[in-house]
Amino acid sequence: MPKHSRRRKRSLTAGPESQPFPLVNPNAAGIDLGSRSHYVSVPEDRDPRPVREFGCYTADLRRMAEWLKRCRIETVAMEATGVYWVPVFEVLESYGFEVLLVDARQVKNLSGRKTDVVDCQWIRHLHSHGLLRAAFRPAAEICEMRAYWRQRTSLVQSASRQILLMQKALEQMNVQLHKAVSDITGKTGLGIIRAIVGGQHDPRALAELRNRRLKSSREELVQALTGNFREEHLFALTQALEGYDFIHRQIESCDRRLQAYMRRLPGKASRAITPTPPRTRRKNQPHFDLRAEQVRIAGVDLTRIPGINTLTVQAVLTEVGVDVRRFPSEKNFASWVTLCPNNRITGGRVRSRRTRNSDHRLGSALRVAAQTLGRSQTALGAFYRRKRAHLGSPKAVTAAAHKLARLIYRMLKFGEEYVERGQEAYEAQHRRQSIARLTRVARDLGLGLISRETGEILG
Repeated sequence: MPKHSRRRKRSLTAGPESQPFPLVNPNAAGIDLGSRSHYVSVPEDRDPRPVREFGCYTADLRRMAEWLKRCRIETVAMEATGVYWVPVFEVLESYGFEVLLVDARQVKNLSGRKTDVVDCQWIRHLHSHGLLRAAFRPAAEICEMRAYWRQRTSLVQSASRQILLMQKALEQMNVQLHKAVSDITGKTGLGIIRAIVGGQHDPRALAELRNRRLKSSREELVQALTGNFREEHLFALTQALEGYDFIHRQIESCDRRLQAYMRRLPGKASRAITPTPPRTRRKNQPHFDLRAEQVRIAGVDLTRIPGINTLTVQAVLTEVGVDVRRFPSEKNFASWVTLCPNNRITGGRVRSRRTRNSDHRLGSALRVAAQTLGRSQTALGAFYRRKRAHLGSPKAVTAAAHKLARLIYRMLKFGEEYVERGQEAYEAQHRRQSIARLTRVARDLGLGLISRETGEILG
């Protein structure tokens, strides 16, 4: 071994031993969750059996909470595993414990022998030294509204599954309705499908149900509706239509429950807010004035932001709520919704800036909203088109969604109203910034810039 390498090795190993981590939470416990049982670990001096196994029944969860009380536990950390944590979290919270729901990446143990006992001890050990950070969880009233909204979202997804089944049955009958009608669940499409299920198979009679605003001609619709109406395919179409109608009745029931609950939530508006006139209800939107309730609860009208509609605002309210003080700044908020660069620095060099892979519901909703800015004649629309020309569509969507997240944070935290600058004002500002940047570069090179229009020297 070279002499300088030995000196370096001695210098790295010499010196006093490293100090242990300070004990931040002495009254901490760790829980390893499972589908059939939960393993709980407390400090060794609190019980002769510091690790115990409890079942998943409600009586077992209550015994767990009572045992933790006897062990003088004040705070509990658990890993977010599926939905198994929900009843444990609610029971422990009702007993007055401070419960931390942590990301699985934070409690990842060292490689080696892995057991449930070791996992719960490792979680307690990390939490005792303050090495775990709790995941964001909104207030209890927001969580209840979020449950209703997520149930409604799953119903909408189930309805889309029935639409695919209807289209499959029509394709098997060679009824090319989707080629003549852009949406088979529109007024013309559903009317024709209900007539087919009712026994009407004459193409010309079915074409009479054509809406006058349909672009396809009557002759083209007759050709598309000529098919082979076999009994097995008609049966599949009938069941898919019945499932579609049943799910939409459930959606209406869910909307009534959501409306009743949102009316009970307190309003945040400290002054009179004049919301913009509501737009015509579109498909899959709630069957009540959702936007008016959102403005009352949030205190600001988030739909004034270009690209943001009522469904996006509802995703914001159900995932975050109206209190964003848990996030110190808009940068922290953008990082939470996984819309900021994830700089990976190794050896002083940035290896990657790609955003984290995540299925965050609010982040996905903001990305969808950002995609609608492509044709918007606003400042945000001009920003999106400039980024798309420079970076491409995927990165432009992320950049625009990041800007939307920052605007939403400011409006919720400070109660500010969104003021649209306009596309021309944004482009003029971008031009001034470009001229200032080019002027600095030219000055560093000993050159100057001359305006082609006026002939004056810039800078």
